[in-house]
Amino acid sequence: MFAALGDTTRLGLLGRLSAEGPLSITRLSQGTGVTRQAITRHLDSLGRVGLVRDVRRGRERVFALDLKRLEKVRQYLDHVAAQWDAAAARLKAFVEK
Repeated sequence: MFAALGDTTRLGLLGRLSAEGPLSITRLSQGTGVTRQAITRHLDSLGRVGLVRDVRRGRERVFALDLKRLEKVRQYLDHVAAQWDAAAARLKAFVEK
C-alpha cells in the first residue's frame, strides 16, 4: 500500500481523481508528460492495493478512488500518529524530570 503511495506520479493521479472525480486514462495523462501506457501501469498498481477501481465505458476504462480503502489508510495513519505523539510526550516528560 505505502509503496504504491510512495510514487509522486501515483500521488498526482490520486490527487486528480480526488479533485475531478472519475477520469479516463486519456484524461489522466493529459498535461502530465507521461505516456498513457505509463499512466495505465501506475493505475494498475493503485488498483492492486485497492486505492482505485475502474469500469469500462465503451472502449475506455474510467478510474475512480475507492473511498472506503482510503478511509482505512487514513485511520491507520491516525493510529500510528497517535502512537508517535504518545511516545514523544513520554520522552518529553522523562527529559523534563
